[in-house]
Amino acid sequence: MTDLETRAAPTRAGALRRAAPALAGYVAVRALGLLALFLWSAARDKSAYTLLTARWDALWYVRVAELGYGYEVRLANGDVHSNLAFFPLLPWLERLVAAVSPLSYADGGFLVSLVSSLAAAWGIFAVADRVYGRRAGVCAVLLWAVLPVGIVQSMAYSESLFTALAAWSLYAVLTGRWVTAGTLALFAGLTRPVGLAVVAAVWVTALASFARDRRAAAAGARSTQEAPDASDTPVVPEAPPGPEAPTGPGTRLRRILGMVLAPLGTAGYVLWVGHHTGRGPLGYLDVQAGWRNGFDGGWAFARFVADKFTSFPAALAGAGLIIGVASVVWLYVTGVRQRQPLPLLVYTGVVTALALCASSYFGSKPRLLLPAFPLLLPLALALAGARMRRSATVLGAVAVASAVYGAFWLNGSGPP
Repeated sequence: MTDLETRAAPTRAGALRRAAPALAGYVAVRALGLLALFLWSAARDKSAYTLLTARWDALWYVRVAELGYGYEVRLANGDVHSNLAFFPLLPWLERLVAAVSPLSYADGGFLVSLVSSLAAAWGIFAVADRVYGRRAGVCAVLLWAVLPVGIVQSMAYSESLFTALAAWSLYAVLTGRWVTAGTLALFAGLTRPVGLAVVAAVWVTALASFARDRRAAAAGARSTQEAPDASDTPVVPEAPPGPEAPTGPGTRLRRILGMVLAPLGTAGYVLWVGHHTGRGPLGYLDVQAGWRNGFDGGWAFARFVADKFTSFPAALAGAGLIIGVASVVWLYVTGVRQRQPLPLLVYTGVVTALALCASSYFGSKPRLLLPAFPLLLPLALALAGARMRRSATVLGAVAVASAVYGAFWLNGSGPP
């Protein structure tokens, strides 16, 4: 148990009413972003819907939904881009939507993304509200909505689906619902490779809870032995609510079951890829290597940034990248200093490390950081503490800028 677990969670209807302002604000921001995209695309004689559903990764997901795995593209430099790099949950859902409705696979991906983005917004609110209160929860959702790459939340990509599963899994951990947390972590692991972050959050928090239980039991035993008069003192004192409250066998069993469930999604798909390719348990790493993607501790990204300083115009971009990385690190350190709950710190740390230390696709790093919503909690706290008019002005201005940037971005190079 933790001090967060001892607080009664609201009913589903009550939780929805409590989250309504955050969800309404989220819908307004995303509608503004889509409106800007459609107007900008129309002015350039492009289809905004095609940009959202039928370019880049969205095409790979649709191909998996339609034809299954096994498709690959061999490039002139020898690289092999295989669709095995894309985890299966989004294609499965696209296929399900197409099977039960007249929608195409691409339409299904767009629908799943829209629904998932709302679920993600609600999950982010639930986590932030649980930790810091309702106003901070609303601010956290709006900050996530107005991110410069927020338009990705409305694309037929897996970021929104993954963030929804991750946020609700973290909320389940915070409220002591271990089986739910493990099940959602399982599905998150079937959505993106970074599902490892959700698994790590469940496991580390569960192990910390077991250690805390042992310390509480030992402290209880010592206090019983040292009691001056056993006839006047209960053998097992009633545990007050708080982080040291002991748990019973049922809770421990559910915690273990959650730990067992959590890694099954990631491990199952990775092992299946290894079997499918005949390359063993590490076959998925070979698939990623075909995309020139891997984990090198950030060395390739550091060289990419350093190369920007070889000419003056590029040096400005290099300086911007350094400021961006420093901001991410500062937000994480601030979260540590503000004593964010352990599952949030573990999850955010793993997501951030995997995003910044990937060895390729440097332009996609802002998109890869999109699920790391706890990074926004320090900013949400600051906005929650400001006057409402000032917070609304700041968020409104950033929402307009984000909508314009998203329209410009997708009509230009777009997300890699």
